[in-house]
Amino acid sequence: MEYLRTDDSCFSALEDYDFSANYLTVDDTEGGQLRVHYVDEGPKTATPILLMHGEPTWSYLYRKMIPLLVAAGYRVIAPDLIGFGRSDKPTKRSDYTYQRHVDWMRSLLEQLELTDITLFCQDWGGLIGLRLVAEEGQRFARVVAGNTMLPTGEHAPGEAFVQWQKYSQEVAEFPTGAIINGGAVMPLSESTIAAYNAPYPSEAYKEGARQFPLLVPTRPTDPASKSNKAAWQMLAKWQKPFLTAFSDSDPITKGGDKIMQKLIPGTKGQAHITIEAAGHFLQEDQPEQLAQVIQAFIESTSA
Repeated sequence: MEYLRTDDSCFSALEDYDFSANYLTVDDTEGGQLRVHYVDEGPKTATPILLMHGEPTWSYLYRKMIPLLVAAGYRVIAPDLIGFGRSDKPTKRSDYTYQRHVDWMRSLLEQLELTDITLFCQDWGGLIGLRLVAEEGQRFARVVAGNTMLPTGEHAPGEAFVQWQKYSQEVAEFPTGAIINGGAVMPLSESTIAAYNAPYPSEAYKEGARQFPLLVPTRPTDPASKSNKAAWQMLAKWQKPFLTAFSDSDPITKGGDKIMQKLIPGTKGQAHITIEAAGHFLQEDQPEQLAQVIQAFIESTSA
């Protein structure tokens, strides 16, 4: 599999992002290897919190939350999905499939030997992370889901997603930083927007970001629909603690929290919360509150 690797110089002096870079390799399924970058902060023996990003962000999204969770005594792991951040970026759109991304992140869990995981997932972090919860349930202790869903294609996507999907394929230059800025309630600084653009020196590095909107199952015949339906069957039996922390200003995932609360047993009796004054990227708008929610949830559900 052919890929591009963003030069380290692109990540020098990023605002509020001075974490050590960690790497491991995963099977590209074509006889080669791809490099995955991940942040790994805090004691290796501490309870792990896995922070999974979505489209078109990378682990920089969690830069304000990671120090707060580490200060609370946790090990915090934030990987960059293949095609994003400091991870390798396959050059062909066809190289990006839903199943490969699930398997690549499964390999990360296995190689790091992670158990007793608290997962926070948002956007595609949930599409991938919730599949892992369903398929690798023994590794997870609890889940916090924010602004995400596990679609099966049986229900038509909302108009907001349809417009986003159309835009992502038609725009001449994919404006990563501007897209993230548009998905936040509070305008991002120029330096923050530049940091979100940093992994992509040219359009050739953005094939993953371009392809992800097309990988979301929107029809029952979608390649991922069967696997996502099977995942829902497992989530319908999930008794471990499951918290929703959606924002109040995200048109794309609005209402998804109520669906999870209805279908996943582990949501019963939990202190579900709506994060106010936050858009799709609630990690940008309310990072301190979100970190507090995760910490309180772990403390309240730990034996």
